[in-house]
Amino acid sequence: MGTETLQHVALFDKCKNFTRAREIQAAGLYPYFKPISHSEDTVVVIEGKERIMMGSNNYLGLTHHPEVLAAAKAALERYGSGCTGSRFLNGTLDLHEQLESALAEFFGKEASLVFSTGYQANLGVISALVGRGDIVFLDKLDHASIVDGAKMSHGETLRFNHGDLAGLERKLQKVPEGTGTMIIVDGVYSMEGDIADLPNLLKVAQRYGSALVVDDAHSVGVLGPKGDGTAAHYDLVDEVDVIVGTFSKSLASIGGFATASETVIHYLKHHARPMIFTAALPPANTAGVLAALHVMKREPHRRDQLWTNTRRLQDGLRSLGFDIGPTETPIVPVLIGPLETTFVFWRKLFDAGVFTNPVVPPAVPPSQCRLRTSLMATHTPAQIDQALEAFARLGKELGVV
Repeated sequence: MGTETLQHVALFDKCKNFTRAREIQAAGLYPYFKPISHSEDTVVVIEGKERIMMGSNNYLGLTHHPEVLAAAKAALERYGSGCTGSRFLNGTLDLHEQLESALAEFFGKEASLVFSTGYQANLGVISALVGRGDIVFLDKLDHASIVDGAKMSHGETLRFNHGDLAGLERKLQKVPEGTGTMIIVDGVYSMEGDIADLPNLLKVAQRYGSALVVDDAHSVGVLGPKGDGTAAHYDLVDEVDVIVGTFSKSLASIGGFATASETVIHYLKHHARPMIFTAALPPANTAGVLAALHVMKREPHRRDQLWTNTRRLQDGLRSLGFDIGPTETPIVPVLIGPLETTFVFWRKLFDAGVFTNPVVPPAVPPSQCRLRTSLMATHTPAQIDQALEAFARLGKELGVV
């Protein structure tokens, strides 16, 4: 290069200085990006060994249901591997419209819109509906996709402490009359497992003329008389303005949706950039979701078994002396405390054949690190008991209980 010298690129300094993950890898405690080489529903193979999957969001155990797999295969043959374009242009299939009609009917709304991921559904709904001069109110434990959707919008974002409706109301009282406002919450909070207090949230929203939006990612298939989510759980379907959700949990695929009045959905179809400027949900995934929805409606015993399994794990962990927080759902966090102890506990459980998800800062405060477990309808009593035995032994060994 002669006398030329390479310019220092300051942008990448943060990359060179990020060493924490490598330190955890070197210690043999790194829990992320573990490749699964084979999956049989509740059992996965990682690093050549079978492990009980206690960290999946496959609540109804439909990822291996023969009807779901057959529908996906048939769509693959009929439509090909992908849509190769946006819903807005060449990417809309009759399957997408069939799914949208089925979702609207299932959730008791006028219309629905399918997105390519659940993350994009929240981005699209919030960024399209919250404009300049509007305000969106977020619970501080709302999912990252909600936070990012608020950032994408041109409105103002105000956050209130988790479940603090008095604090929310104080903030709403300061909003100038005539300002457009949205309150958006998780139906079930993904790190705590608790359920949003929709009846009282609705009272606050109606008092101040605010739209109420619920992200039902972890509620579909879990709550409601038909698995139709948090609003149905409280018999408030007509009062909740927009329900957002994902297909990547109980519906055993990937993708997302919003369901609301026809006028809101029509507006979103023409203004939600994360839907307009990305490729449409692939045919196999769309057909798989349709099939999963049919199975979920036809086989309510799966939801019953999910709750039986949930009670078995929750009661077992509590009886062993573990702190599982305020959970009311199949999301069961096990509070460990310090970060290092949490990683060590995770590794020892992993070695014992039980896969869980460690949750550490910034997702939770440094003193509240936890192992997040979640139940499936297809877990057997023996699998749950095996996990409990491992928790009991390691909890004593590590001084957690």
